[in-house]
Amino acid sequence: MNKLNTFYKSFYLTKLFYIIGAAICLVFALSFVIAPLFILAKVFLIAIIVVVILDSILLFSKRQKLMAARFCNDRFSNGDNNEVKIVIQNNYSFSISLKVIDELPAIFFNSVKPLKPLAIKGNDKLTISYFIKPSTRGKFNFGNTLIFATSPLKLVERRFNFQTTQEVSVYPSYIQMQKFSLSAVSSLHQTGSKQVRKLGNSVEFEQIKEYVQGDDYRTINWKATARKSQLMVNTYVDEKSQQVFCVIDKSRSMKMPFDGLTLLDYAINSSLALSNIAIQKQDKVGLISFAEKMDSFVAADRKPMQMEALMQDLYKQETQFKDANFEALYAQVRNKIKQRSLLILYTNFESEYSLKRQLPYLKQIAHYHLLLVVFFENTEIRKLLEKDAENTEEIYIQTIADKFLYEKKLMLKELRHNGITAILTTPAQLTVSTINKYLEIKNRQAL
Repeated sequence: MNKLNTFYKSFYLTKLFYIIGAAICLVFALSFVIAPLFILAKVFLIAIIVVVILDSILLFSKRQKLMAARFCNDRFSNGDNNEVKIVIQNNYSFSISLKVIDELPAIFFNSVKPLKPLAIKGNDKLTISYFIKPSTRGKFNFGNTLIFATSPLKLVERRFNFQTTQEVSVYPSYIQMQKFSLSAVSSLHQTGSKQVRKLGNSVEFEQIKEYVQGDDYRTINWKATARKSQLMVNTYVDEKSQQVFCVIDKSRSMKMPFDGLTLLDYAINSSLALSNIAIQKQDKVGLISFAEKMDSFVAADRKPMQMEALMQDLYKQETQFKDANFEALYAQVRNKIKQRSLLILYTNFESEYSLKRQLPYLKQIAHYHLLLVVFFENTEIRKLLEKDAENTEEIYIQTIADKFLYEKKLMLKELRHNGITAILTTPAQLTVSTINKYLEIKNRQAL
């Protein structure tokens, strides 16, 4: 009984069968007018029944099977194309036509095009590849892989249901991180550049050497002088391992979507790529996230597992629908970050009022640390301006849009006027702009 139910669930008649069946019905109808057509119609009917039985035997033979498996990473990169492969093994002795349906998580439906019908030769293997571009972090489940197979007779279709359930986790864009890590490597070997060793009273000790005329007498090491019976001085070099913190605003202003990703996701992807480059530059990297209250704090470090710790923390970040509390951010920074550091603040200001309300706290943070404020240009407003106005209403809309863009430039000018380094960038150019600014700060030794 179970075998019979399985057969019924996997047995389908193709579109070609119904077309031929409709043609036979038409011949039967015409036989009322033209009597000889009745015999011809019966012959066609018997023939199609025989072919269907033969086709069923070919497809449902126990010795002849179809095998399939899905292969993809357990981790997907958010905002990037992630490859998924389906490997199909045809154990039939003849060629078959296939329609493949892979049961995706519902959130991925809009990012994947339907798989096209294909053919596979007898006793052959075929690999199908498609790409998924997720826009949301989290855990998602793939379902089964369904394959509808037809023989060369093309009247019967057999459904194969392969148990390929799999859970995948969508993490911040590690593909983008790997891509931009080359920037750090190349900048270390620029043509015509040279490393300059600066002496000074930095916290990084280099060596003890004999005193020569011109050395700062304040660096004299009296214990070493007593042992050597001659003046010895300590030498220092500029500290190489500096602290860099990515500070992510998770308030409602970061919920705005652009090209499928929210501003928060853009900031998270940029933070991951920048952190990887900073560690390659021998800097210590940390993370702060906040909204109406402080959320997470990862202390700055460059130990081997620091990138994994940052990845896991960024993976869990979610947008909150409340205003950002910059006062709490300032208190957190003053309380937990004792050493002067580079703070890269990812936030968004949509009006001059919202900026001026937070400016006192930004100035206080910039007094103790090197603050880089990164906020976003509204690309949707930019698109409005690029269109030709066709009526008075659209002229008004474009005028207002132009005012908003101009306010963004005024905000950038206001931040720089108050001694705060700032970047105004589109979401798509966020990572490039931020990394370039970080490398510029490193080259200028501004920290």
